[in-house]
Amino acid sequence: MKKAVSLKRVLTALASATIALNLPSTGIAAGERPDFDAAVAEILARIVEPTFPDRDFRIDDFGAKPETVVTEAIAAAIAACAEAGGGRVVIPGGQTFFTGPIHLRSNVNLHLEDGAVLKFSTDPNDYLPAVFTRWEGVEMMGYSPLIYAFEVENIAITGNGTLDGQASVENWWPWKGQERRGWREGDPHQYTARAVLFEMAEAGVPPEERIFAEGSYLRPMFIQPYRSRNILIQDITILRAPMWQIHPVLCTNVTIRGVTVISHGPNNDGCNPESSTDVLIEDSLFDTGDDCIAIKAGRNADGRRLAVPSQNIVIRNNVMRDGHGGVVMGSEMSGGVRNVFIDNCTMSSPRLQRALRIKTNSYRGGFVENVYMRNVRVGQVADAIFRVNFLYEEGAGGPHLPTVRNIILENVTSGQSRFPLYMVGFAESPIENVQIINSRFEGAQRPSVMHHVRNMTFDGYDQNTGVRSDMWGMPLPDAQ
Repeated sequence: MKKAVSLKRVLTALASATIALNLPSTGIAAGERPDFDAAVAEILARIVEPTFPDRDFRIDDFGAKPETVVTEAIAAAIAACAEAGGGRVVIPGGQTFFTGPIHLRSNVNLHLEDGAVLKFSTDPNDYLPAVFTRWEGVEMMGYSPLIYAFEVENIAITGNGTLDGQASVENWWPWKGQERRGWREGDPHQYTARAVLFEMAEAGVPPEERIFAEGSYLRPMFIQPYRSRNILIQDITILRAPMWQIHPVLCTNVTIRGVTVISHGPNNDGCNPESSTDVLIEDSLFDTGDDCIAIKAGRNADGRRLAVPSQNIVIRNNVMRDGHGGVVMGSEMSGGVRNVFIDNCTMSSPRLQRALRIKTNSYRGGFVENVYMRNVRVGQVADAIFRVNFLYEEGAGGPHLPTVRNIILENVTSGQSRFPLYMVGFAESPIENVQIINSRFEGAQRPSVMHHVRNMTFDGYDQNTGVRSDMWGMPLPDAQ
């Protein structure tokens, strides 16, 4: 117990620290370009992959047989591995196994050999008892994530195998309460419990007393390391998730590399680092039913209670297909998001809505600052290349105005979109310091929309003729 408390304190201190990354103390000033490569190098120097002793604990040595339920065998192998000081828990290649939730321990690498498949139970009772989790930015006691790790260090999920959540319109997804997701009149849904959870958070009810497991219909996350550090998720394929897919919360030193994430259910975000520091997401494919990558930091009062930002995040060499957004900040971002570097990604699908998106409102508060996207190729999106929306969900009228500032898009190209840019701030809290550099947005159906944007600059901008129409697809109205 003492070790867990100590780790929690270390993680909180690291996550809440402001790391300047050679940027000016106030972020990126209007018209100023930070040294992208130097800032990224500084982040990557701190991200060190965990290593593990050369010991294997094969689940077939603990009684696991193909095409059977192996929950207990996996748990026994993890316990033996942890007690021996660490190593790999191996899922044999070319075989399929069925399992309930998997809880990782420190110094354990869950390794799926080539062709190994873990299919997860769709019986909610298998995900009890409730565990401490974060659901849509609010802490609570809820169903266990399919793979969960709480207050641990040096963990990994690796190998060329498949994690199949088996979620469908027959299970998990109908809880969203949408007919197209399998829900029918009279079926249970999440909306009542969701509203109560948010009310409890606003009222300051302690998280341990917010119990929302059996009978609440709040779907579990797929992979959720919580208050943990030194994490590697590499090469695996993830299919058919109940809800968010890779969700590190209050974590430090996270590497996500070479994963394939394909799941088109409701809220099936691909990767959501939340209130986490020093995160690398690279060489991966995201084809999702919601945002491909969404950076989070807690919702409303609960996010402000913890006040831990997501920061120092490198996203590079990824492919984004279907999704609500390629890279997104929010909407749960009350603790703030800073220092996000997006490089050399490809995004395109008629079912991908935006390339870069920031969604917030006057109840979230928080900030998004120092976001730098460069060398991104967008084939087509259904909405805007870059969208900032201060009117998401609850919209205006709240007491916590968000701050969005210091955003750079450089060498970003697109072939088809509805808008090039769609940016809507508040008069009393405008979007500030946006730079568009050496970018070309073609095939736009409508002009850009910008309300309450201050200190916006364009490379090649001519104040007499406006932004070149051949650069943007259509002439751009003046920023306010």
